[in-house]
Amino acid sequence: MKKESLTALVSAFSRAYHAEHNLIKVFDDSLARQLLTDEEYESIASNMSQGIAFFQPGFEGTQEQALRRVVDHQLSPSPLGRAAFAEQALEVAALHGASQYLIFAAGYDTFAYRQPEWASKLQIFELDHPATAEDKRRRVSALNCNKPSNLHYVSVDFSEPDWTSRMLDCHAFDPSVISFSSLLGITYYLPKDVFKEFLSAVTKLLPSGSSIVFDYPDEHTFTAHAGERTQKQVMMAARAGEPMQASYSYEELEHMLEDVNLLIYQHLTPAEITGQLFQAYNDSQPAHPITAFDNVNYCLAVKR
Repeated sequence: MKKESLTALVSAFSRAYHAEHNLIKVFDDSLARQLLTDEEYESIASNMSQGIAFFQPGFEGTQEQALRRVVDHQLSPSPLGRAAFAEQALEVAALHGASQYLIFAAGYDTFAYRQPEWASKLQIFELDHPATAEDKRRRVSALNCNKPSNLHYVSVDFSEPDWTSRMLDCHAFDPSVISFSSLLGITYYLPKDVFKEFLSAVTKLLPSGSSIVFDYPDEHTFTAHAGERTQKQVMMAARAGEPMQASYSYEELEHMLEDVNLLIYQHLTPAEITGQLFQAYNDSQPAHPITAFDNVNYCLAVKR
């Protein structure tokens, strides 16, 4: 959340690769490829294909086959699944009266630039650290893409105790209207007390009926019971200088949300994510199935 993130670049790569190589998609990010330079895209592709022995020892095949296996098996399940879950929930919220969409730690999210007609009534806020936000705007400007009239950039350092004042200073933001907030990819990298404090601050910005969507690692993430993919993801994050710091049981999460005035409205386990979000794609690509990432759940919570 503080700087240009390697994990954010890899996430954008995985969304771009999926969109370019499939007709039926788990999630169609049609702009992700354009945000990456050719050098970045090719470098990530090369590094990942060459790492096939780490991800799947004993694999035999071409470099392109290795890349596809790494992307489908390790890289793309979380970025694709959580984005699909969030934007489906956002559409429902918008149809039921939500008029603001807050994207926290927006990174290289492209929703505002490919927004469907139903989103035209939303005011969209991309919140991120100044360095990351500036990098994102630089990449978008290189596309000669007009900034949507309902998009607002809010540069904010979430580590500052008064970061919410930056949001309140934004003239387009109305703290009295029902809003939808996305906190994707955040829980992993914050200690539990810091994430709870962050959730509390977000919740206090918004009125009752507002909703928050996020993904989180379950209580087995840092144990021997974690799936093989999870164990490797923990290693990758640490090597990238962005170590994962927390995991939650459902009961622990439920109590924490209640403490900050949130109630769980929808919750998906990996098996449910695969069944609900990946099935159409898997039916179309039986040779390249994607399953939801081990030990990662999705949650949609509503402010009481």
